[in-house]
Amino acid sequence: MGIEKLLFVTRFEDLSFDDLKPLLELRKAGLNHIIFLNVIESEKVRLQRGVGFKKAEAVRLKEIANVRFIDWAETLFEQGLEVGVYIVVGNVVEQVVKAAKNEEANLIVMGHKTKTRLQELYTGVDISEILERTHIPVLIHKEPPAPLRTDMHPFQRPLLATAWTPASLHAVEFLKPAGPVIEEIHILHVADKDALNGDSAMVVQETRKVTRKKLDEICTQFTSMGVSARGHVHIGDSLREIEQAAQEHHASMVVLGMSRRAGWQERWMGSIPKTLMDRLSIPVLIVPADEKPEKL
Repeated sequence: MGIEKLLFVTRFEDLSFDDLKPLLELRKAGLNHIIFLNVIESEKVRLQRGVGFKKAEAVRLKEIANVRFIDWAETLFEQGLEVGVYIVVGNVVEQVVKAAKNEEANLIVMGHKTKTRLQELYTGVDISEILERTHIPVLIHKEPPAPLRTDMHPFQRPLLATAWTPASLHAVEFLKPAGPVIEEIHILHVADKDALNGDSAMVVQETRKVTRKKLDEICTQFTSMGVSARGHVHIGDSLREIEQAAQEHHASMVVLGMSRRAGWQERWMGSIPKTLMDRLSIPVLIVPADEKPEKL
């Protein structure tokens, strides 16, 4: 299945309609439905004492969001797209998971704000929990978003970093239906130098040969669709090499697979996806393994 339904999660100060516009290129790959979600976090309308919340304030915030969404929706209607809107009070993770499952979204778009480790511990790791519970790919924009070149959209020149895990292979399958909007894809595998058995040039070259063959097989899947594809083998620190490759190849976004294992939150705290989101100015697309999501 392609990317037919997109769930756009915004608080307005983190993602704006200008951040959605480049993604409308996905119409060429089947996108036909945008769902807007604005979650008014309970803390903003909670009473200082006692149980309950400030109903008048909640209504005011909902109306402000509704006015903004009506304006956005009118523009999308003119382009032949369907639009859905959710404006709710509650927990961000719970509401994103609920909306994504109810609407059967194919892609979730969210903003990411760099936080200190202490802030992460107190606020929770929203994105990792959403991935774990929905198994729907999440495209993360930096908050505040850094604008791409005016002639670029996120799916135009993706850099896919693969580790040959089920999640990495699922990322390949997820990107293939987007072929009509991909100009060129770069596929990178970073081999851990410490994991190489032996220190001879022969060992390094053999590693490169085996990896190159795997990369060529993936590249062929894209070139057969008319998409320019190039494979790259690097040896060293994964984070550094991915960051450098994204800059060298003028990537429009970085794509990573993230497997479901024990300790999602603990791994996320020092993970490559989170660190790249903090460092890179381009979006990061995280694709979970193709597993069944939890039931509502």
